[in-house]
Amino acid sequence: MAARDAIELPVLRALCVSVVKTGSAPVIIIHSLAHAVAALSAAAEAGRPVTLASAPDAGIYAGSGWFGALVAAARAGVPAAQGAAALLDCGDDAGAAQAAIRAGIEAIVFTGPADLAERLADIASQHGARLLATRPVPALDLGDAFFAAPEVLHRRCLEFLHAV
Repeated sequence: MAARDAIELPVLRALCVSVVKTGSAPVIIIHSLAHAVAALSAAAEAGRPVTLASAPDAGIYAGSGWFGALVAAARAGVPAAQGAAALLDCGDDAGAAQAAIRAGIEAIVFTGPADLAERLADIASQHGARLLATRPVPALDLGDAFFAAPEVLHRRCLEFLHAV
């Protein structure tokens, strides 16, 4: 997501955490490489940016290495998709959020204590990443289509992108 797609929300003293603004790139929750490729292919076809978001707490159970590799493979597979952002949800696990920062994940959701969020937001900004205190409302979650055929996934994503 570009900086223009986020607003800054002060949390405690000087902490600023990016929050997805209404009207920003549509959010598609992905659970697999097939989901990510379908979302990016549909975004390229629709000429729209999209945010690829992990499932809740995926940074804890799947890890930032998996998510970073998945997003990189999807982007390599669909180079026509421009402006796609990636967002890894680390729940309230500060260690998972730190691992995501080290792995170069561009945007991270951390829902833990505000004092930890303040420190993590500072670390994230030093590494060119953004820390979100809340998860954006998902508009399309592909979790119920985990084993769907690629053309079904693509069609669902494209219909969603045309509808929003």
